[in-house]
Amino acid sequence: MRLASLPLTLLSLSLFSAAAEAQSITVDDPQVRAVPPGSTTTAAFMSLTNPGETDLALVGGASPLAGTLELHNHVMVEGVMQMRRVDEIPIPAGETVHLAPGGWHLMMFDLAATPAEGENVELTLTLDNGERLTLEAPVRRVQPMQMSNQGGMGDDEMGHDEMGSDERDPPSAH
Repeated sequence: MRLASLPLTLLSLSLFSAAAEAQSITVDDPQVRAVPPGSTTTAAFMSLTNPGETDLALVGGASPLAGTLELHNHVMVEGVMQMRRVDEIPIPAGETVHLAPGGWHLMMFDLAATPAEGENVELTLTLDNGERLTLEAPVRRVQPMQMSNQGGMGDDEMGHDEMGSDERDPPSAH
C-alpha cells in the first residue's frame, strides 16, 4: 500500500512545487513618488509583465504606509486630462503594462508618514486570480508627465491633494 500511494504523493508534491514557483506576473522598476513633507498622498509606479497565456488584472493593493491604496488612470474628460479611480488594471497575456505618470498608477492616500527619497515602501499587489505579491519599492523623485497636445496638465499639477474635484471618484464615475 505504501508504494501505491507513492505516485499520488509525488503528483501532489509536483503540483505544490509548480504552484509555489508559478508567479503569474513579474514586477520591474517599482517606485514610490517622493513628496514634500506633510503630503497625505503619493503614487506608485512600475512595470507589470504577464508572461503567461491567460489575461490577468491587478484588482487591488495595500501598503503599511497608506490608509488606502487605489488603482487609478488618467482619462480625457471634455478636453481635460483627469485622474480617475478604476476597478482593475488589465495585464494581457504576453504583454507588459507600465504604471507611470500620466497613465495607470497606484494612488496611496492617508499616509502614515512622508516617504523620504531613498527609503523603501512595502507594497502588496492583488491579482484577479487571488494571487498576492509583496514587494519593496524605493522612494524616488518621479518626473511629471509632459504637457499633452490635447491640453492635459502635468501630473504634479493634477495631484489629488490639489484637485479637490476628483478625489476618490467612485468606480462608476469613469
